[in-house]
Amino acid sequence: MDRRRALTAAVGLAGGALLAPARGPAPAAAVSYTNPVVWQDFADIDVIRVGGTYYASASTMHYSPGAPVLRSYDLVNWEIAGHSVPVLDFGAKYDLNGARGYVRGIWASSLAYRPSNRTFYWLGQIDFARTYVYTATAAEGPWSRLTTISAPYYDAGLLVDTDDTLYVAYGNSTISVAQLSPDGRTQVRAQQVFTTPSSVGTLEGSRFYRINGQYYIFLTRPANGQYVLKSSGGPFGPYAMRQVLLDLRGPIPGGGVPHQGGLVQTQGGAWYYMAFVDAYPGGRVPVLAPVTWTSDGWPVVQLVDGAWGVSYPAPAVPAPPRPVTPMTGVDTFDRAALGPRWEWNHNPDNTKWSGGNGLTLRTATVTNDLYWARNTLTHRIQGPTSTATVQLDPSAMRDGDRAGLALLRDSSAWIGLKRDGGTTRVVMVNGLTMDGSWNTTGTGTEVAGTPVPAGSVWLRATADIRPGAARSGTFSYSTDGTRFTRLGPAFSLGNDWRFFMGYRFALFNHATQALGGAVRVPRFELSTP
Repeated sequence: MDRRRALTAAVGLAGGALLAPARGPAPAAAVSYTNPVVWQDFADIDVIRVGGTYYASASTMHYSPGAPVLRSYDLVNWEIAGHSVPVLDFGAKYDLNGARGYVRGIWASSLAYRPSNRTFYWLGQIDFARTYVYTATAAEGPWSRLTTISAPYYDAGLLVDTDDTLYVAYGNSTISVAQLSPDGRTQVRAQQVFTTPSSVGTLEGSRFYRINGQYYIFLTRPANGQYVLKSSGGPFGPYAMRQVLLDLRGPIPGGGVPHQGGLVQTQGGAWYYMAFVDAYPGGRVPVLAPVTWTSDGWPVVQLVDGAWGVSYPAPAVPAPPRPVTPMTGVDTFDRAALGPRWEWNHNPDNTKWSGGNGLTLRTATVTNDLYWARNTLTHRIQGPTSTATVQLDPSAMRDGDRAGLALLRDSSAWIGLKRDGGTTRVVMVNGLTMDGSWNTTGTGTEVAGTPVPAGSVWLRATADIRPGAARSGTFSYSTDGTRFTRLGPAFSLGNDWRFFMGYRFALFNHATQALGGAVRVPRFELSTP
C-alpha cells in the first residue's frame, strides 16, 4: 500500500506533552458529543493544548495556504484560525507554472508550542527533500519561515522537552529521533531508535510525547492500526512497542478504521485520542475518543460495544470564552483578505484577484483544462451532505472565458458560464479526469446548457459525501436567486483514496482565448439540510 495512505491525524500536548497521565476516565460532562467532531477533510491532525485553548494542524497537499490551524475550547467544536504555511514556495510546480504539485506539498506534519519563548512551531518535510520550520507568536499568525533543514523528517512529530530541548521523531518503518539546536534551526544529532517488526508491517505518522517521565512515539499502521513506542531511557530509547488498536470498527458508517492520531490532555487531567477516519469521497475526517492508562503507563482507547464510539460524554472543561466561528454560512468577501476557510488550488497569482467588494476573479490562465487553471479557490464540503450557492456577476467576462462552481477532485464536474460569440450560456460539464500520476486525461464534456439573460446568475452544487456506496453531486442555477432549475445529470463522486484530499467546492474563472476577463462573486453560502 502506498505510504502516503498513512498520512493522518495526530495530537500533541502544550509544549510537547509534559503532564502525568490521569489514572481513570475523564469526568463525565452533562452532555455528549457525536463523532466525527468535524465532518470536513482535515487529515493527519496534530493537536496541542495551550492553556485553555486547543489547536490542531492538518495536511493540505497542493492547496495554498497550507497547514490550517484549527482552534477549539472543548475538543469538540472547532474553527479555522489561520494557516502555518502562508505560501507553498517550494518550487514552480506549486504555482502551476510549467509543472503541477497535485498530491505533493503539505503531508503529515507537526504543530507544537514552546513555552520558553511563547512561540508556536510547525515542522514538515516537502517532497522527500528537506524539512521546513515555521513559527508564530499567535496561532492565527502571521507565520514566517524560521529555517530549512536538509534532512527530510518524514511524517514528523515535534517534542518540546521539559528542559526546552527540541526533538523530532520521524520515519517509515525505520523510526528515528533527531535533536535540534536550541534555536530550532539545525540538526545536532539523529539516531535510529526502532525498526518495525515484519509481522506488523509499516509504521509511520510519528507523534512524540514525554508523559510522566517516559517518552512515547505514537505511530500508525496505514490504514487500519495504531501502535505506540515507550521508553524510560530517554528520547533515543530503547523503545518497547504495544498495539493500541487494529481493525477497529469506526463511528462513521461505511468509513474506515480510526488511525494515525495522537494524544492530548485536558486542563482537568483527562486524556483524549484524536484520529481520522477514511471517509471518501469527503476525505479524512477527525474523530475523538477518551483514553485511560494502564498501571505501567500504556494508553488504552475507551470503546463502546467494542468499537470507537459514535458518541461519548463531552470533555469536562471550563465553559468556552466565546462560541467558535461556524465552518458553514455566508461569505460576502467584504475584506481584502480571504477568510481562513478558503484555500487556493496551488498558489494563486495575487495580481489576478481581489476582495473587499465581493470577490473578483480575473482570468489568470489561458487553458481548456481546469486542472491547469490558476486562481481556482476551494472550500471544504461539510458532511454528510451540504450545498454551496454562489452569486456570480459575469458582466466583465470575455469571449472564451469559463467561470463557475465545481466539485473538484481527480474526477470533477462543474456548473458555470461559457462566454462565446458575445453570448453567455449556463452549462453543466463533467468528465474532467486525472490518471494515477495526476496528469489530465479528460478536460470535460458539456452535457447540458441553456442561454441566460444578462445580469447575475446564481449557481448551486449539492454534494453527498457519505462514505461507502457511490454518492452523487447535483447542479442547478437561478437568474433571480430564489427559483433554481436543475441542470444536467447527477455526477458520481469518486471515492478512491489515492488523491488523499476529499472533494471540494471550487470557484474558478479561466480563459480559453485571451486574458483580460473577470467575474465578481458578491456572495457564497455553504449550507446543510
